[in-house]
Parts: sequence; C-alpha cells; structure tokens
Amino acid sequence: MEHYLRTCDIHKDEQLTKFCKDHSRLCCSKCVDHRQCNQLKVLSEVKMQSSDLKKLSVRVSNTLSRLKKLQRYREDSRNAMRSSYAEFERNKVKKMRLNVQSFLVQCDDTSMNETFETVEYRVDKIRQKVNLLLTDFENCSIKERKEELKLKQAPLISVIKTCIRHHGELLRLHEAMQKVKDQPELSLIAYYKCLDKIQQCEIYMNENFSDELFSVQGVSKYKVRIFRDSNTCSIDAVCALPDGQVLVADCENDKVKLLNQQYQVVSHWGVNAMPWDMCLITPSEAAVALSDHAVQFVTVTQSKLVPGRRLQLQHDCRGIVHDQGDLFICSNTALYKYSLSGTLVCRLYEDTSASLTVYKCAVSPTGDRLYITGRYHQKLLTLARDGTLLATYTDPVALSGPSGLHVTPAGQVLVCGYVPHTVLQVVWEGQSKLSTLATQKDGVRYPESVCYSSTTSSIIVGQRLDDNILVFRVE
Repeated sequence: MEHYLRTCDIHKDEQLTKFCKDHSRLCCSKCVDHRQCNQLKVLSEVKMQSSDLKKLSVRVSNTLSRLKKLQRYREDSRNAMRSSYAEFERNKVKKMRLNVQSFLVQCDDTSMNETFETVEYRVDKIRQKVNLLLTDFENCSIKERKEELKLKQAPLISVIKTCIRHHGELLRLHEAMQKVKDQPELSLIAYYKCLDKIQQCEIYMNENFSDELFSVQGVSKYKVRIFRDSNTCSIDAVCALPDGQVLVADCENDKVKLLNQQYQVVSHWGVNAMPWDMCLITPSEAAVALSDHAVQFVTVTQSKLVPGRRLQLQHDCRGIVHDQGDLFICSNTALYKYSLSGTLVCRLYEDTSASLTVYKCAVSPTGDRLYITGRYHQKLLTLARDGTLLATYTDPVALSGPSGLHVTPAGQVLVCGYVPHTVLQVVWEGQSKLSTLATQKDGVRYPESVCYSSTTSSIIVGQRLDDNILVFRVE
C-alpha cells in the first residue's frame, strides 16, 4: 500500500518526496516542472486539516456514484441498440422467408397440368435456386448488420471500460486513504492522489456527454382527455417510465394520468391542487409538485396509480427534479435542495427581480449540472450542483418564454420555447442552441413539457390547452 501511494504517477520508477504548494501537486525528483516554484516543500512539512479529508470522502462517493451511473447509461444504450438490431434482422429474414414460400406455392400451382417428372424437376431446381439466394441474403444481411453494430457499439464499449477503470482506481485510492489516515505523510499523498483522480474523472465525464443531434423521423398525436375531464387538458409535466408507460400531469383537470405503451390513458388519479411538475424517484415512483405548496408521491402498481406520502413545504413548488437522493424544487424565484424525507438542505439559487425567474429544472445524468428555465427573463440557466452559475443561454426568437425542459440519459438537453412554439436541443454546457427539433409547423403550440423515452426512442411533448400529446420519433 505504501509503495503504491508513494510511487509517482508520471515517473513510475520514482517516489514522491515533495509537494508544490503553487500548483497543489505531489512531486518526485524528476518532476522538473516544479523546480522553479517558490513553495516547494518536503512532504513532512505539509499539514492538512481533518475536515479536508471528510470533504474529499464526500466528493469521492459522489464521483464513484456518477461513474457508475454513466456506465449504466452506456450499458443500457448498448443493450437497447443490440436488441433493436436483433429485432430488425429477425423481421427482415422472416419477411424474406414468407416471400420465398409464397413464390414456391405459386410455382407449384402453375405446374398442376405438367407431368409429374417435369414438375418435380422444375420445382427442385427452383427450390435450389431460392435456397441459395436466401442463404446469400441471410449471410450478407447478417454480416453487414453485425459490422454496423460493431462500429456503433465501439464508442459505448470504450466509455464503459473507461468508467470501470476510473471507478476501480478511485475506489482503491479511497480505500488507501482510509487505511493510512493515522499516518500524516501517506494521508497527504492519498488525499492529493484522490483529488487528482477525481478531476480526471470529472473531465472525462463532462467530455462524454453527448451533443449528438436528434433526428426527427415523424410525429404522432395521442389523445389524453378522458370523459371525466371538465376542461381542456394542459399537460404541464411528462415522465417516461422504463417499461414504456408514460405519466402526464394535467394541470387544468387536476389529474395525474398513466398512459400505456400505446399512449392510451389506463389510470388516473385526481388531486386537490394543480400538478405543476413531476419527476421520477424510482422506475415506478414519481414525485408530483403541487400548487398548494406540497409534493405528493405516487406509485405505479400493476398499471394503477397509488398515492403515497406527502410533503408540505413553505413555498411554491413550480418545478421538481430528483437526483442521488436529493430533491431540487423551483419556487418561481428560487431553487431549493431538499432530502427525500422533506428536510430543507439549502437554497441554491435565487432571483427575486421578477416573477417566474426559476420556473422548471432538470439535472444532468451525472448530477453535476442543474438546468433552470427563467420564464420572465427568457433564459436557460446552467448551475453547478452547489448553485454556482455556469452558463446563460438566451434566444428571443427561438426560446421566448422558456418552459419545460429535460435532460436525456446521454446528456442531451431539451427545452421548450412557449411563445415561439418550439422544442430545442441545447449543448450540454447550456450556453447555445444545437438545433430546433420541432416548430408550429409540426403541430407544436404552447409547449409546457418535454421528455425523452429511451425505451421507444421518442420525444414526448405536452402542451397548454390541448387534449393531445405529441410524440416525435427520433434517431
């Protein structure tokens, strides 16, 4: 353990002996970049606070969790890709077989008046030829698809392997840090090696969020109004469940509705306030932000909606998102962080210069970025997890009155422009637009909510005063 910690990460044959305070870096005798630094000290002279170790332990745990999450997302994408290719091949081959069989039946029917010997000879020849064609087709088709699948899987496999490697290295350093906490010099080395590894992981995870553009292949409308609705629907929130079902929050009719895989309403639950937003807590449980300053939990059980516990808060609950056991709640002018039990942790961000400056929120897959729509100021804000403002995006043409937003498992950022009737894809850093995915020409009108379903490869859009949701098929 000591040899592992003391070995210089750059010069593997050297041991760490000094610490550069100018750059907060560990050094060996060959690390020439730091020889001219003013504060180059031997390790025994450097002191570290125990509070630093506690803070680092929290960062290590968060980073390990985020690495696992990124790994799972890429594994899910790979599995979905493989399943899609397999299904395509099965259908294509099945169709070819049916066509061949139909052709052979026709050949048999047209040969009824011929002698038995002639028919037998001709049909055998036809069968031989068709079987050869079918074999060539299957081999060629499967080979081509496998090559294509191999190429598309390669970047996913690379990310998965790198996540596993980073996770193992950081975990080993963290375990070492715990074992040597009573040895000041080794503890110092473990601390800075952990810190360096965390920075490497964060850079890698940020670089591997996809800004791959969605390509819209088509759009369909599905009615979500039921006979018990007294008003025209307004779908203020959409959540796609992993099994293909969809939850929608109908603000005008005070209902949460469950849609099956065909987007038909199969269950609904009436609330005593307007459901303004919604987020998933588990694959079958959602938290609903209500207009009466409350958060209501609801579970999907056997295609039925079952209400659970309720949290009563002291402020508006306009937007809500969950990540790593934390609830982030928008109150029109501030962003708060709560525990799942309802304990207020802190106020992360506030803008009281107008109303609806903190409208809806979303979180990146690794949890290090929060996205906020400011309806009044017509801005998309990107914050660090501690509330630090990282980026601001404005577009008076395409993003006037930004409303609902969503971040996909791959990190693609989707946001609705309420007034210009648009759905945009924004770069993951949050400072500019990548593409306009849908406009009023595609049927978009006052969009309030957006959600991506990786199960169906579709973007679902809910709108103000519209009995239908829009489902865009995307690649």
